[in-house]
Amino acid sequence: MSKAAEVPAGTDGKETKKGKKGLIIGILVAIMAIGAGAGGTWYFLKMNGDAAEEPEAPKPKPKIKTTKFLDLELFTVNLLPDDGSQYLQVGLTIKIKETPVEQEIANQMPDIRNRILMLLSSKKASEINTIVGKQQLSQQIAEEIKKGVKDEDLMTDIVEVLFTSFVIQ
Repeated sequence: MSKAAEVPAGTDGKETKKGKKGLIIGILVAIMAIGAGAGGTWYFLKMNGDAAEEPEAPKPKPKIKTTKFLDLELFTVNLLPDDGSQYLQVGLTIKIKETPVEQEIANQMPDIRNRILMLLSSKKASEINTIVGKQQLSQQIAEEIKKGVKDEDLMTDIVEVLFTSFVIQ
């Protein structure tokens, strides 16, 4: 047999060397891609793992007491005589912090209403007709409410007294 007969047709030694080089390059590229993927995964897991190991302690939010409004029934009183007989009809709302002060005010309501009625009936129309007079009256009413609250810690939770209606006749 001749040498030409031994080598299959269409193949020579050069083509097998190219095939081996391509196979080696393909394997190297695949190894590099797997290594890069594994390295990237390790890096990102390490970064997230560090954050998970040392979580930042949440900062406690300062406890801000929100305000609430507590409406009182209308007050109608006779004022001290100034120019004849006059009366005052006033609607009040108490601005309070959301604490147990609301329950304390509810528990002491008869005493608080009495204090407010006594204060209002001791006024003359000329004393409370002006803006300044109304502001002073509002502060005085707030003080009377605070006196009616038995718990001294809750007194500071009464913010102010607001007028919702104010009629002098």
